[in-house]
Amino acid sequence: TPLSPFEGVGRAIEKVLTPEKKTVEQVTEFLGVSPRDLLKTLVFETEKGPIAALVRGDHEIDEKKLRRFLEAETIQLASESTVERITGAPKGFAGPVGLKVPIVADEDVRVQRYFITGANEKDAHLLYVHPGRDFTIDRFGDIRRFTPGDLCPLCGEEMRTDKGIEVGHTFKLGTKYSKAMRALFLDPEGNEKEMVMGCYGIGLGRTVAAAIEQSYDADGIIFPMPIAPFQVILVPVNLKVAPLRETAEELYGKLEEEGIEVLYDDREESPGVKFKDADLLGIPLRITLGEKNLKKGWVEIKKRRSKEITLVKKEEVISRIRAMIAEEMAPLAL
Repeated sequence: TPLSPFEGVGRAIEKVLTPEKKTVEQVTEFLGVSPRDLLKTLVFETEKGPIAALVRGDHEIDEKKLRRFLEAETIQLASESTVERITGAPKGFAGPVGLKVPIVADEDVRVQRYFITGANEKDAHLLYVHPGRDFTIDRFGDIRRFTPGDLCPLCGEEMRTDKGIEVGHTFKLGTKYSKAMRALFLDPEGNEKEMVMGCYGIGLGRTVAAAIEQSYDADGIIFPMPIAPFQVILVPVNLKVAPLRETAEELYGKLEEEGIEVLYDDREESPGVKFKDADLLGIPLRITLGEKNLKKGWVEIKKRRSKEITLVKKEEVISRIRAMIAEEMAPLAL
């Protein structure tokens, strides 16, 4: 069993056979060491040529960070044939000792003195490899993925992960496309310069999904007013009753004339089914026409979010609905 990198000070490199042990898990189990004792060597291809990137065995390289760190336009993991050509060994046995390509390493590699690395030879690894003594690292940088428990570089507190939905994205295109299209401008000195380009995208479907994830209850969706498919749902409880049907059709027409987005539930279903479906759909406001209330000249308005019910005079329904819509839109007004 090899010594821990913290106990191997002064030890010379030793080569050990690791038959068919290619992954971090396989090597650590075979040698009886911790993943952080290993130094992973990954070969990447860029437009500037191949490079080797190093991270501890318990870390993963973040390709976006690496590309920014290298200031490369493109970056991708090298093919198996390229890895074998550069290292002399198949994937899983690459190491930094003796490599003839630029080597970059994550900052965490800097603080550890000894590692176990691939031997650049099939079925072999090296013990007690000392960065600086046994090979040279050209540059250090933050090139690894975040892991829970890492300290925030700003406040020093432990960081954690949460799931999220990407609803929008901006892309820095640089001069890649302007160069190809000869999209130029003249600077104050009259010199031609390539335009620096950017673009953005918004995922409409993802935006709706994110809104639902943030706004729902046991009865269904609670759509925010600005993105609701309808602002109001009109529910007459019994269309077989002529006064209810006539009032519903009249009210529906007036709502549309006012530019209010309204869904008219004219199905021949029970009131319970209609109410349940209205809640499930998440439409912010529900107008309910019931026989008893209508005989008294009243119409019921229910807010989906707060479940607050208000009785208003039939002739005041439009003005109250407009006020409620404005109230829910107000927090978003610029």
